[in-house]
Amino acid sequence: MDPTRLIDAVIDREGGYVDHPADPGGATRWGITEATARADGYGGDMRLLSRARAAAIYARVYWQRPGFDQLAVRAPALAAELFDTGVNMGPAGAIGFLQRALNALNRGASDYPDIALDGRLGPASFAAVDAFLRTRGRTGETVLLKAVEALQGERYLSLAERRPADEAFLYGWLVNRIG
Repeated sequence: MDPTRLIDAVIDREGGYVDHPADPGGATRWGITEATARADGYGGDMRLLSRARAAAIYARVYWQRPGFDQLAVRAPALAAELFDTGVNMGPAGAIGFLQRALNALNRGASDYPDIALDGRLGPASFAAVDAFLRTRGRTGETVLLKAVEALQGERYLSLAERRPADEAFLYGWLVNRIG
């Protein structure tokens, strides 16, 4: 699966330069935070971060590094969702949702063993995905997607409840990131 379409959709949705006073992440361009750009070696003004540089960061940091490219071979729709969730919440959070769902859906570890909730896609997580999809068949990926989105939606609501400033973002999160 080529992530170009996914990356373009995120960049289009995130827009150009934003520095919302309620966003603790600070200034962003194309959805890339200043901290992420700096960690990638970008030293310029965030207003000038090119779309191409942002796309390269998304491909490297949010698609390849977490292993979503490897997941896409098994479950492309799930990989696309985790990429999008990872952009918004961090890849480890997105992977954590998947790991929680896999553990809850393994029927008391009778289908495959529980996996560590470590926020990393490694051999145990991939083996669990493979076993789940093999056991559940065609509807398996859809069910995993629903479980991940349910966890994501609950996280957004919790954020808004704990930090009232996040209410400014809740509607957009639910419209753009769920379903």
